[in-house]
Amino acid sequence: MIETLIVLTVLAAIVAAGVVAFVYLTRHPAGTAGAAEMQIAELARLQAEASGRMQAMGEGLSNRQAELARVVAERLDALSSRMGQSMAATTQQTVERLQTLHERLAVIDSAQKNLSDLSTQVTSLRDVLANKQSRGAFGQARMEAIVQDGLTKGAYEFQYTLSNRTRPDCVVFLPDKRPLVIDAKFPLEAVTAFRDAATEDTRKQAAQRIRQDVGKHVADIAEKYLIPGETQELALMFVPSESVYAELHDGFDDVVQKAYRSHVVLVSPSLLMLAIQVMQQILKDARMREAADLIRTEVTRMMDDVGRLRDRVLKLQQHFGNANEDVRQILVSSDKIEKRATRIEELDFDETGREPAVSIIPAPVTRKLEAGE
Repeated sequence: MIETLIVLTVLAAIVAAGVVAFVYLTRHPAGTAGAAEMQIAELARLQAEASGRMQAMGEGLSNRQAELARVVAERLDALSSRMGQSMAATTQQTVERLQTLHERLAVIDSAQKNLSDLSTQVTSLRDVLANKQSRGAFGQARMEAIVQDGLTKGAYEFQYTLSNRTRPDCVVFLPDKRPLVIDAKFPLEAVTAFRDAATEDTRKQAAQRIRQDVGKHVADIAEKYLIPGETQELALMFVPSESVYAELHDGFDDVVQKAYRSHVVLVSPSLLMLAIQVMQQILKDARMREAADLIRTEVTRMMDDVGRLRDRVLKLQQHFGNANEDVRQILVSSDKIEKRATRIEELDFDETGREPAVSIIPAPVTRKLEAGE
């Protein structure tokens, strides 16, 4: 392509030189043959100069074109390298972001599943709470779970039969052996109607229903389960919903005070947990007091045993003293016998049969043997 451009450039230069010569001859007609030859020679010279210049220009253009091609190629290589690195980095980032996106989608799917399960459970709970019998079983089950978690077996009993043949939901045996009655009640319908009341009249009717329902529950507990001399003077009415309990305390203080005057205390799940913890400490203190009496009795017996052991040790010491004295006396007798034997060995008899004068040399003093030597 470059050679074609050079050829076209040269041809254009030659044509331009011919056009210049033609114009020159047209404007300056030759007078003689010599003048014509001079003009032709001048024309040839101009054409040669134009050809040389055009050739030089072609060579310059060719060199510049080659240099341009080299620079363009280098820049294209550098650009391709940078684009390759950038595309690789972009690909890596895209893969990482896709992985992160998949992880987040998995978390979202898990959360969605949990929400679906929770929605199912809420629906089931709503169905349970809609039925009065199921609602009562739910409240009793929650109360039993709280009591079982806080007290040891034997400290409570469910469905305990009192002397009047009534059976509260739960009793807790306190140290004085009089049970504390706990009965679960769930006035959900009246409270729900009170919350959903659209008009003031409907709200008043719902409030009156709450007072009637709660008052009836309190009266039943006080009449059936508070037996003088058999049960505690107070009974607990367990409300298994914190929101229902809060609604009763916030909006129906007169009902709560009336229940307290009837010796019935309303408790929520959190308050029942606290009451169970207090009763647990009371029972623990009672057991510690009983254990302290037993420990005091056992310590007294142990002191008697220690006294008898001391007397026996003193008697044994006396026996050891007597045995040591007997051993000492035996050793004294043994020393005397040894001395007498030494004297006998030192006696000397002469040949005439005459008894020589006896010269008794005292035996060396021997050290006293100690017991065990």
